[in-house]
Amino acid sequence: MRIAIFSDIHANFEALTAVLKAYEEHDVQKYICLGDVVGYGADPNLCCDKIRETADLSVMGNHDAAVAGKMSYDYYYEACRLVLDQHHSVLTQENLQWLTQRPYSELHEYDGLTVGFSHGSPVRPQAFEYIFYMEHVKALLEHFDELPDVSFIGHSHLCKFFAIHKDTKEVFAVHASTFPIKPEYKYIINVGSVGQPRDNNNKSAFTIFDTSTRIFECKRVEYDIETAARKILQANQDKNFANRLWVGI
Repeated sequence: MRIAIFSDIHANFEALTAVLKAYEEHDVQKYICLGDVVGYGADPNLCCDKIRETADLSVMGNHDAAVAGKMSYDYYYEACRLVLDQHHSVLTQENLQWLTQRPYSELHEYDGLTVGFSHGSPVRPQAFEYIFYMEHVKALLEHFDELPDVSFIGHSHLCKFFAIHKDTKEVFAVHASTFPIKPEYKYIINVGSVGQPRDNNNKSAFTIFDTSTRIFECKRVEYDIETAARKILQANQDKNFANRLWVGI
């Protein structure tokens, strides 16, 4: 089975539309969203509607939790808080309820492989901890036995991949966009962002995992940034949320 795995849409309907269109060319059978459907962008309802229609699983992101009243966001910077307030005010009751009901994580088994899905760290997923530096992964070693064979996560807005050797517990960065999942390792895979990439590449990130061949692929696709940015400005949000789309930061 080929699984579409993507994250951090952030109310960017143009980016989400482009990614879902790109998936049509890759024969995927299941769609999994790793959270943060809302926040930053201009189309929270359109994006929630589309994910509810398309995704077989969507886990809770920190912006989803904030908008749904599941966590405090007092410590977020002001421009971000204002968007979260705005999204809470415009979301339909159906979409708010749907966000509230998202699980923080799920664990599945595919062809003998245990696979976890969460927004942030697979350990204490409700804490939304980042895992995108080598030091972050090494900190997980004390929980090594709890980790599934593969942990797919979002939150960082970066395409970052790590492997942990099951015997030596050595941590390695994987510097490839396509690679096999090998049985002697456990993996932490950051799938990047659909709606707000932050790796100096403004193309939307989306990934595919083939459970039969155990091949993981990370891909990028262009989308209509001009329209997405213009909508943010028209919604009277901070102009930096529009400008950063152009440069991928």
